[in-house]
Amino acid sequence: MTSDFWSPVKLSIEIASVSSIIVLILGLVLGKAMANTKFKGKAIVETIFLLPLVLPPTVVGFLLIVLFGRNSPAGEAIEWIFNQPVMFTWWAAVIASTVVAFPLMYQSSKTGFEAIDEDIENAARVDGANEFYLFIFVSIPLALKSIISGGILSFARALGEFGATLMFAGNIPGKTQTTPTAIYIAIDSGDMQMAWLWVASMIGISFFMLFCVHLIKL
Repeated sequence: MTSDFWSPVKLSIEIASVSSIIVLILGLVLGKAMANTKFKGKAIVETIFLLPLVLPPTVVGFLLIVLFGRNSPAGEAIEWIFNQPVMFTWWAAVIASTVVAFPLMYQSSKTGFEAIDEDIENAARVDGANEFYLFIFVSIPLALKSIISGGILSFARALGEFGATLMFAGNIPGKTQTTPTAIYIAIDSGDMQMAWLWVASMIGISFFMLFCVHLIKL
């Protein structure tokens, strides 16, 4: 029973952790790029970035199947390179979690970068800092609270992903069965004891994540 309980929880944490790293990098780069720039079509680009936040998970899962399925160019390329399709694999769960968690990280980091006084960044440029050093040693530290908050919320969102993961990665015990899908299967099979244990673990982890965000904002 201990093994049955910990396997989905461990897998969920691993997938959420990898997704959070990917989302953090993408969120920082794109958040900074979009923070104080204006160009034609910016509203459309930002809408696309934030779309997974409001789309039903089943729609996200469907789109991932279309984009990365065996009959798509991307799916065929992945299968040719790695000699196996990406669907119903551990990485499929990572991709699904990354897509749904990205908007939270992007919006938080962008908000943090927009709040930075441009005079501080300009002063660093005058002192000889190039854009890379400016980004790493000036912009990120000044927006750190927003970045950390976004990272925590993204991790929590990736941890709780269900619909897109179930459609794109499936529900393979020990491989793609995360805690949310395990809860669904446990309820469907009438195993309420395991369902309650997994529900309690998710509530505990999520409560801790949100409490940390609250502490950061104090």
